[in-house]
Amino acid sequence: MTPPPKISEKQTVDSFSITIAPLFVSEIYALADDPANGAVVLMSGTVRNQTDGKPVVALEYQAYEPMALKVFSSIAAQIRASWSDVNRVVIHHRIGRLNIGEISVLVAVGCPHRSEAFAACKYAIDTLKHNAPIWKKEHWDDGSSSWVSIGACEESELRMKNEE
Repeated sequence: MTPPPKISEKQTVDSFSITIAPLFVSEIYALADDPANGAVVLMSGTVRNQTDGKPVVALEYQAYEPMALKVFSSIAAQIRASWSDVNRVVIHHRIGRLNIGEISVLVAVGCPHRSEAFAACKYAIDTLKHNAPIWKKEHWDDGSSSWVSIGACEESELRMKNEE
């Protein structure tokens, strides 16, 4: 009779996806849920109707999927290095044309404690926006469009800090 295998470290059940299909909060929550969790924090990014007061009608996302998925996996590893109690990390991002109100990204973290879950979820979305090869094209009300540069998140953060 063979003895059962020894489990030397916690098994991770993370989920990463780049998809053209709509994202659903309930599905992502279920992927982040775990009996050991005391908290699941989920961040939903949605398409808003304006950027800096300029009317937006849609966003278009493109991604270099193989690299984006590696970045998502790296984010999960970095989260576990900082918050070792994290049970699940879920990062799903849409590509294609999205209309106002549609969900573009869902990030969820399941953890025994809420403070770690909040911090890890914030880290995940902030790092994703800076590091993942995902590009956004804004389609304006006047029929024009423009790509948002990768450095735009840094410019936006700097602008927000200056307004404080």
